[in-house]
Amino acid sequence: MTDFQKYIQRYLDLIPSQNWIEEMKISGTKTLEIYDSFTPEQAEYAYAEGKWTLKELLQHLIDAERIFAYRALRFSRKDKTELAGWDEELYAKHYPKERSLKSLMDEFESVRKSSLIFFENLNAEQLAESGVANGNEISVETLGKLVVGHNIHHLNIIRERYLQS
Repeated sequence: MTDFQKYIQRYLDLIPSQNWIEEMKISGTKTLEIYDSFTPEQAEYAYAEGKWTLKELLQHLIDAERIFAYRALRFSRKDKTELAGWDEELYAKHYPKERSLKSLMDEFESVRKSSLIFFENLNAEQLAESGVANGNEISVETLGKLVVGHNIHHLNIIRERYLQS
């Protein structure tokens, strides 16, 4: 197993069932529920110096999901162009700080709905397609599962580090 495979496996291991499409729905709902419980002031909270605020974390989830889905789209259409990686810290430095929590929640909900429609309408051949992103080969299905596992990972961080303070 490569370092990359080990890295993503930690996300895939978080998916509670084999039905990752259903888990995508569930994790999206849980994300919106937890964010709906925050006041705008609470959403500006970071649990430590240099860590993302809850709003920034939600923006990160949106960005990551868009990128994973974009990669999956390209690979599912048999596009073998190698895709570049992305620097999540660079993105975070350029998040629009003035965005409202409601606006971020609306965007997350829209992106998740789009991802669900996309992934649930891929056939087995398309899900099995793969390509290279950030120097690593990855399948379309694994990218879909990463949407879920990555989301669950950050929900766990919210529960463990943001809500425990």
